[in-house]
Amino acid sequence: MTSDDLGGMGPLVARLGRAGQRLRHADRARPWVLDAAVVVLVLLLFCLPDLLHTVGGADGDAPRRFRLAFTRLPLAGMLALQAGLVVPLLWRRRAPAVAFGAVAAVFVLQWSLGAALRADVALLVALYSLTLHGRLRQLPWAGAVTAGALGLVAVRVAAAVSVWDALFFLLSTATAALALGLVIRIRRAQLAGLRDRAARLEIERDQRGRLAVAAERTRVAREMHDIVGHNLSVIITLADAGAYATAAAPERGAEALHLIGGTGRQALSELRRVLGVLREADGPLSEPELSPQPGLPDVAALCERMRAAGLEVVHRTAGDVDALDGGVQLTVYRIVQEALTNTLRHAGAGARAHLSIVVEDTLLTVAVQDSGPPAPVGRPAAVGLGRPAAANEEGHGLVGIRERAALYGGHVSAGPAGAGWAVRAALDLAPRGGAR
Repeated sequence: MTSDDLGGMGPLVARLGRAGQRLRHADRARPWVLDAAVVVLVLLLFCLPDLLHTVGGADGDAPRRFRLAFTRLPLAGMLALQAGLVVPLLWRRRAPAVAFGAVAAVFVLQWSLGAALRADVALLVALYSLTLHGRLRQLPWAGAVTAGALGLVAVRVAAAVSVWDALFFLLSTATAALALGLVIRIRRAQLAGLRDRAARLEIERDQRGRLAVAAERTRVAREMHDIVGHNLSVIITLADAGAYATAAAPERGAEALHLIGGTGRQALSELRRVLGVLREADGPLSEPELSPQPGLPDVAALCERMRAAGLEVVHRTAGDVDALDGGVQLTVYRIVQEALTNTLRHAGAGARAHLSIVVEDTLLTVAVQDSGPPAPVGRPAAVGLGRPAAANEEGHGLVGIRERAALYGGHVSAGPAGAGWAVRAALDLAPRGGAR
């Protein structure tokens, strides 16, 4: 077969596939139509020729020894036996075991009378239907009944054909019907399994998509909280301090306004960076302006901004902190940012905070401890919201710190320390999944 022949078969195969699909849809809508069509087909192909021969009085071209071996039935008896063989096929899919039992009983009765009918093919159709639609544990007794019935046929035709030859032919046809039913049943089970697996994979894909979206939302929410919470706390503190300083020292008020502007611009830049990566780039002009993620070198600038807001920060680092990768540095920066922001928010301006970042082998420790709210002076402290009454009463800031530390197998402890508050985070820098 040439490639042109194969190309010409493509539309034919497609049409056959569409026709088969339409047939399956129609069968699911009206299953009795196909069952009735099978019965009508058996009547036309196998029952009608016997009726014509009986009415015409001719036995066809069958050899004389075959005609002598079988009993001639009257028209009424033939119609009754044909109906008993064919009508049960209407239930071959809804009740395959019952249909097979009824056909087998009429088949045995017919051959017990010594009559031969073309409608005996109904036994093979019933066996095929039982194999395809029935329970598998019913096949052994159905096979035994079929073998017994066909054995009776072989004995009846012994005068014309050898018993062994007859048994070989008859059992071969029964085996073919049984094998065809099993093949189609296995194929349908495989297709059903593939459809079920495809449905499960689609559900799992949707679930993974939803989990990814939830994780991304959590990450963005954490970044937004760190950026907005920190910068707004600094801006509020600077605004309050500038308001009190304007009357006594206008230059200090102007300095506070400049610091507020710088802090606001930095917050706006970070917000653009975070929100820009969420948008789809429509072209070169719509791509966001990205800047590097903050790291440990930016901790010093962070401490300077906190000092400008009135928080006295003592910063200490130890170990090879420059060798840390970007992800760890960003995590440490955000932890320090959140801890210092909480100190500024709850302890207020004038408080003292000790910050230490220490790397020892595969352990990185970040500790922030403050002295608590300062004693009241002439200028009141800005924005004192109070600390949680207990360590388990956490806000979003501590939750974010714990989530960031958990990414590196770390743990966080936070609680009162003397008159102030202490936050300590320990990160595991050992590579995961390494060789043992």
